[in-house]
Amino acid sequence: MKPATPRPAGQPQRINGWLIVGLIALAAGVGQAFGRFSYGVLLPAVRDDLGISNALAGLIGGVNVGFYLLGTLLVSWMAARYRLISILRLGFLLVVSGLLAASVSTLPWMLAAALAVTGVGGALLWIPAPVVAADAIASHRRPLAVGLIGSGIGLGIMLVSTIGGQLRALQGDAAWSHVYQLQFAAGVVVLILVLILVRHRQAPPSGGGGLGGFTALQRMPGWLPLIAAYACFGFMYLLVLSFLTTRLEDDSGWTSSDASFAYLLMGFSMLFGAPLFTQLTQRFGLRFVISVAFALWPIFTVIILSGAWLPVLIASIGIGCLFSALPSLITLYVVENTTPADYGASFSAATLAFGLAQTASPPIGGLIADGAGSFAPVFLLSSIVSVIGLLATLKLPQHQG
Repeated sequence: MKPATPRPAGQPQRINGWLIVGLIALAAGVGQAFGRFSYGVLLPAVRDDLGISNALAGLIGGVNVGFYLLGTLLVSWMAARYRLISILRLGFLLVVSGLLAASVSTLPWMLAAALAVTGVGGALLWIPAPVVAADAIASHRRPLAVGLIGSGIGLGIMLVSTIGGQLRALQGDAAWSHVYQLQFAAGVVVLILVLILVRHRQAPPSGGGGLGGFTALQRMPGWLPLIAAYACFGFMYLLVLSFLTTRLEDDSGWTSSDASFAYLLMGFSMLFGAPLFTQLTQRFGLRFVISVAFALWPIFTVIILSGAWLPVLIASIGIGCLFSALPSLITLYVVENTTPADYGASFSAATLAFGLAQTASPPIGGLIADGAGSFAPVFLLSSIVSVIGLLATLKLPQHQG
């Protein structure tokens, strides 16, 4: 793996760099696990409590990722004008506001509007997060810093799965709004800590990213296969994460508590997946590790289709590892193959392709499930797309990253 591009000094020395990394990881957990992925955990309860179809439930999820896409476009514009730490703070504020709105939603359109806010905020928070964390510590520790951000998301999913399963068992399907209330409270605490403690030194932005950041992105070696792989990931992962609990409950006859436990295991494995895979890149190279991750995805996805209790739990652990690893690996590639001036615009442009794919994923998955009367075709489609992603990663430059 090539040495990280030298960057301006990261955090003020009075604050320990690993504290910064930890807070950014928690912030990513709020923005991604709470603001975006918790809906997949709560989807069966939301659907049944609001009395909506799988297609409409998928469309609500699509609104979230659609506005995440809008957020990536906004970041590509903002990164040429504002410092990354300012963008991150604004994104965090939007996420927390969206969680509050979701907690008081009583109609599908209200929940969709709330998740639209968390979608925009999630993009504004997520895109700057890796470089803010990486700049807080020594350059040779940057892969671990980027990987730990994925661990923060895993911790958030674990909390949602645990709390969601317990509250649903006690309160029924209406418990989903209470889960959002708890997420909002936790988000406020982390937001205050981030605003007080997290700093990031960066030269004033000078523009030059081009429309949507693609001018900057094209200066990165291997940019085309990378965004193709990122788009494949965006489409394939939501087909599994959005409908995992629904698949297990509807198709395999699992109880809500057992399905939540599978999601909990997936979140738990995310704590280790990203740090493990990012550290492996230092020995085996970034391209090889990304390719292996894509190759393993269809294996675990097909195992979930069996519905067998123990194999599904094992596959859920595997999916969790890969889910946290793949975005961290792709992010690490961008961090290590762009200049500080190009990073924000480049990652925004790459995330744009990712966002387009994941915007289409939940509605398509819901329509397929309604038409087929099963989620099996949805999971098979995820496997097929992962193979396409594997082929794209094999086109990355051999010695880059």
